[in-house]
Amino acid sequence: MTKTIISAALAALFSPFAFAITPFVVKDIRVEGAQRVEAGTVFNYLPIRIGDTVDDQRVSQALKALYATGFFKDVRIESDKDVLVIVVDERPAIAKITISGNKEFSTEVLLKGLKDAGISESKNFDRSVLDQVEQEFKQLYLTKSYYALSVRTTASPLERNRVAINIDIQEGEVATIKQVHIIGASAYSESKLLGLMSLSEGGWFSWWTKDDRYSKQKLQGDIEEIRSWYLNHGYADFNVDSSQVSITPDKRDVYITIAISEGVPYQVSTVKLAGDFLVPETELSKFVDIKPGETFSREHINGVSKKLSDRLGNDGYAFATVNPIPELDKATRTAALTFFIDPGRRAYVNRINIAGNNRTDGEIIRREIRQMESSWYDRERVDRSKTRIDRTGFFDEVTVDTQPVAGTVDQVDLDVKVKERSTGNLSLGVGFSQTEKVVLSGSISQNNLFGSGNSLTFQGSTGKVNQSLSLSYTNPYYTKDGVSRGFDLYQRKVDTGELSVGRYATSSFGTGVRFGVPISEDDSVNFGLSIDNTTVNIFDDSPVKYRAFVDQNGDSATTLLGSAGWARDHRDSFVYPTKGSYQRVYSEVAIPPAELRYVRLGYAIQNFMPVTTSTTLMLAADLGWASGYSGKSLPFYKNYYAGGIGTVRGYRESSLGPRVLNASGTGDTEAIGGSRQLTGSVEYLFPMPGMKEKDRSTRLSTFLDGGQVWGTGDKIRFSDLRFSYGFAFSWTSPVGPLKFSIGFPLNKKEGDDTQKFQFQLGQIF
Repeated sequence: MTKTIISAALAALFSPFAFAITPFVVKDIRVEGAQRVEAGTVFNYLPIRIGDTVDDQRVSQALKALYATGFFKDVRIESDKDVLVIVVDERPAIAKITISGNKEFSTEVLLKGLKDAGISESKNFDRSVLDQVEQEFKQLYLTKSYYALSVRTTASPLERNRVAINIDIQEGEVATIKQVHIIGASAYSESKLLGLMSLSEGGWFSWWTKDDRYSKQKLQGDIEEIRSWYLNHGYADFNVDSSQVSITPDKRDVYITIAISEGVPYQVSTVKLAGDFLVPETELSKFVDIKPGETFSREHINGVSKKLSDRLGNDGYAFATVNPIPELDKATRTAALTFFIDPGRRAYVNRINIAGNNRTDGEIIRREIRQMESSWYDRERVDRSKTRIDRTGFFDEVTVDTQPVAGTVDQVDLDVKVKERSTGNLSLGVGFSQTEKVVLSGSISQNNLFGSGNSLTFQGSTGKVNQSLSLSYTNPYYTKDGVSRGFDLYQRKVDTGELSVGRYATSSFGTGVRFGVPISEDDSVNFGLSIDNTTVNIFDDSPVKYRAFVDQNGDSATTLLGSAGWARDHRDSFVYPTKGSYQRVYSEVAIPPAELRYVRLGYAIQNFMPVTTSTTLMLAADLGWASGYSGKSLPFYKNYYAGGIGTVRGYRESSLGPRVLNASGTGDTEAIGGSRQLTGSVEYLFPMPGMKEKDRSTRLSTFLDGGQVWGTGDKIRFSDLRFSYGFAFSWTSPVGPLKFSIGFPLNKKEGDDTQKFQFQLGQIF
């Protein structure tokens, strides 16, 4: 038997004609040496078939094709008469990967990183894999400042041509920043510039924020933050000359030095528009609010550019560009600004694509979109659509991207991408009192029922004070024009005997229907009708006012209630507002021939004003007024109360306002509420340190609250207002909104009931 043998290694080094064979016609193909790789797999990659004529060139091609699969360490091709024999030496397979010594990253995270790099169980093993593992891990750990990391990898052979990879990690100590030094600063102090940076030398909360851990990406971001600061304050010549990062030999301490050249501040000398306007220049000039003599500010200039491009976008110019060009005069330290306008082609919207809505029906999103397909692109309508989708509260994130349609010059597609949030809500409310200690209430709600956009809520309370059951259903698009309709069914019991308010007990049940009618993009009116039956119980220690009301009106009443209101919502987000306002007027009237005759009116407003890109100032106020009419008095259980989360933090829940001596004879007083209410708040909201920029689930704040309630006939004096200040934390948790506050009364007076720490999980109802 005569065999001709060509090895893959030799074939790679020499010409295929170095080992000439006599061409022959292949009558059969045989595979030898395969253990895990099936013969069919070899045939699949082999570029030779039975019946083909084999020569030196075909053999060389076959060797290269089989070797390129990565399955084999060596490949030989032999001819046994008219049989082509493929002899392979397989690479071992990775049977398992074991990682030890890792603390900063979980084993699952590390294995996923290896898998993304093409290293996982059942993959073929190559010695170069070990070096790749070490490099992958070192790059990963460097993002967390583990410069002393040591990775040792070993490969242990197993039966059936397999190997086990063992990875031993010695993380070492985290390298922390010991010093950050800025050279060349004179206009602003070094401490001021260091305060702009996310990286720092560490502080009390560095264990949480990790701001003392060096990151190349964070340093680049900090340098840009410093650059922006100078360019926004007139220093148009500002430059970062160099940035140096050094680490001590023990790889534990990092030193950062940034060298800058400040230049001099510039003022704006002239401002003009140039280019192809398409929109009347007088119309565009209204958006240019930069005046000669102002300090040069890149932020202000970019803001004007955006306003101009947005205005052009409203007329269909989706890709309009506005380039501000400053001409600097170093002698006079002035800058002449020219905004060059290129509107591009006018475009209309071809398709609106929606993605990310795994639960929510696409129609629920489309009905909020104000930009129509096949119409001219309108930037204002696109932005409005994004805001309306965000306001539904169904999504954590909403983005709208404009994409040109391939093969056209005047068409764009809108890609609406949403990230759904959990709209099912299990809420708990928790409060404290001196006697009852804990009051629990809860609800189960689904604000996006089966992805339909409708909401269904079941609420219940089993506390000693409040016991309630209620069921509410709302269809926000009862009609295609956006008229909403809702139904309510409830039963409530209240017994204030365990609280520091005047004691009474009520038992109510009722049902009602309500409608909401949009009258503009931001405004809506609502009205409803319900029937309520309330039974009142008073006790020996109940206040005299309560007794007088029952003597006059009886202990049970069935009331036909009408409600009406108006709301205007300019907020940019329902879940995490950063700008805009929300205000509403509400009313409730007992309608004749109801046994009771009273009216309640109120007005509430919230105004959100961005201070920086990540912080917001919120101003809020709530006014309420109530009174009986037609000779009837206001039911005392319809009084307003203030104190606690939602009104004036730092004072116990519902403790502010008129107070009377209780009947215990101890001289203690108890709150009885009032018919007029005024509360307000100033709150500075900022993100949780260390959280990702896009994380909208948590917020910290510092606040100043004020408020009071007054009884009928009491003179309203602002000196009666109670004020408090403090800190708050809010979290949109998986089981509902969670709020913590620490409040400190500013003008506590004798008889006031204070409570510094308060929290609420979900909504108290």
